Amino acid sequence: MNQAVDKIKADYQSAKKQYAKLGVDTEAALAELSQISISMHCWQGDDVIGFEGNTELSGGIQATGNYPGRARTPEELMADIDQALSLIPGQHRLNLHASYAIFNDDNQVDRNQLKPEHFKAWVDFAKTRGLGIDFNPTFFSHPKAAEATLSSQDEDIRKFWIEHGQCCLRIAEYFAEELDSACTVNIWIPDGLKDVPADRTAPRARLKDSLDQIIAIPYDKDKVNVAVESKVFGIGLESYTVGSHEFYMNYAAQNNLLCLLDNGHYHPTESVADKISAMLLFYDKVALHVTRPVRWDSDHVVLYDDRTKEIAKEIIRNGSDRVILGLDFFDASINRISAWVVGMRNMQKALLNALLLPADKLAKLQDKKEFTKLMMLQEELKLYPVGAVWNYFCQQNKVPEQEYWFKEIEQYEKEILSKRQ
Repeated sequence: MNQAVDKIKADYQSAKKQYAKLGVDTEAALAELSQISISMHCWQGDDVIGFEGNTELSGGIQATGNYPGRARTPEELMADIDQALSLIPGQHRLNLHASYAIFNDDNQVDRNQLKPEHFKAWVDFAKTRGLGIDFNPTFFSHPKAAEATLSSQDEDIRKFWIEHGQCCLRIAEYFAEELDSACTVNIWIPDGLKDVPADRTAPRARLKDSLDQIIAIPYDKDKVNVAVESKVFGIGLESYTVGSHEFYMNYAAQNNLLCLLDNGHYHPTESVADKISAMLLFYDKVALHVTRPVRWDSDHVVLYDDRTKEIAKEIIRNGSDRVILGLDFFDASINRISAWVVGMRNMQKALLNALLLPADKLAKLQDKKEFTKLMMLQEELKLYPVGAVWNYFCQQNKVPEQEYWFKEIEQYEKEILSKRQ
């Protein structure tokens, strides 16, 4: 074991010298990486089912596969989250959906009557682990979401979902106060039409009015960051989504809210990495959900791929303190805890890769129009020893490096997950 530790340190010292020749301070890079918290989404652990008794998803959402060991109770989900976090370096956050309220026999209510007390167990869980909590109203997998939610023509249904959104702002404020950490509340709705609409404006007018009513209630804007999230299309909503990118970008700007960019929610040829710098010229902050779309918004586990690395570069270049970063994927075809660990660690690897780039040197080459040298250097940097720096970061944070963390996943599956029916 000591030999392995010594080798990691020696490899790091060698990498440190190589990066120093480029003007890159690896110690500063590691210090900044340790300060970047990623909001880990609870819904990977149970296939977005929640604790309301739902057996299937709606709203154009699917979790494919039937890998054994899905978390079925709050206790199981919390234990799985603990296992994942024990293998991810750094200090992070937990992202909850409203459908993960924890009820007892006496206090179960519908979504428009949710209260902080229904999330006390999550606050207790977060407090003991030093986690912040982010939050999402759940506008899907509910009888009243069968056709539309905040854009519904049925005023009773629309009122129900407005009240749900208002409840979630109050709960978010509770999270922020209890945990002394601002809570981001992200609003996404599955409203839209399968075929070509005759009227695109009226549903959006209703959505605008609904959002106006939600954010009109008193809440501490220093403690609660409201974000709105667009989507280009969904299953059954192929021709028209009410909450388009242009709608939400303008609504967020007009109301001083966050515009959340999910990199699976755009046309496959669009780059969210390209959008970040444009957004931050006009917004103080932007929120991100990082996922991996495959042909469409299929929410695959985040890989250490070019798409993720480009997003990470823009986060670092524009200031990581200006980006509220979370992940959003759910894969039921593989070990769910491994999916969390792979996705979170890959996002961190991409951030580290960005932190180890000689950004000023590269920018100067662009300014001088030395594009030949710029291309050469960008390509050569791809084989610089970022892995040695990553292994050292894992060692610093007392989590297994390389693939060695997977042994703990295999043991947990054998002892815990395999016993779940």
